Amino acid sequence: MSGDPTGIKIEFDPTIQRMSGVAVHGNTPFDVPFISELDDNLWQGGCQNGLGLPLFIKHVVSLYPWERYRIHHELDSFMEVRMYDSEDQAFEQVEQIAQWINVCRETGPVLVHCQAGLNRSSLVATRALMLSGKTADAAIKQVREARSPACLCNPSFETYLRSLDAMDLAS
Repeated sequence: MSGDPTGIKIEFDPTIQRMSGVAVHGNTPFDVPFISELDDNLWQGGCQNGLGLPLFIKHVVSLYPWERYRIHHELDSFMEVRMYDSEDQAFEQVEQIAQWINVCRETGPVLVHCQAGLNRSSLVATRALMLSGKTADAAIKQVREARSPACLCNPSFETYLRSLDAMDLAS
């Protein structure tokens, strides 16, 4: 017999369960739920091994392959990209990931996650919002208000997004 026959089934809700710490960039403190709703069908967050993925999520974009959600339902899509929260992180894949997020949002809720849901996931979620018509300022403000003021504390990520805004406006 395996397991505890008297064990209680305990469910955790990642929209309520929180994580806290201090981000490397700027020694920025944060206290956030594991996942937050940013916009229609767009969720952003962090991850912890074994945390159950909410059943309403239909698409997952993981930018942190070192930890995984427990998935107990069939997803419509799953994308995993290794990305680092470093100031010299390359950006060539951001556009494609953001475009994919927006395609998936048309059919159901998308969770974009990294480790804490502050920088990598903010980078691509913000770009997805920009591709749907928002300026960099508006998208960054929306992410910070919906998720945390600590989002995009990696200065190179915010600079990159603002440079795209200038290019988008020029074209």
